[in-house]
Amino acid sequence: MVRLTIDRILTERGMTRYELSKRTDIKFQTIDRYYKNRVVRYDSYILDRICAVLECNVCDVLEYTKEEQTTSP
Repeated sequence: MVRLTIDRILTERGMTRYELSKRTDIKFQTIDRYYKNRVVRYDSYILDRICAVLECNVCDVLEYTKEEQTTSP
């Protein structure tokens, strides 16, 4: 599963979603969806703007964890 870690990065840097929205020039609602990890398709432009403002790489904003698959009996 791919998960966004923007919430963690903003907390570490003491930045709010509102401030990130203003600095990236991306609507607050969009930033909020990324923050709450409610995005199904990731927009490369948005990830680029977020990474530019936070001065980080995409791998800092996204994390991948293996989901354990359950088998049906």
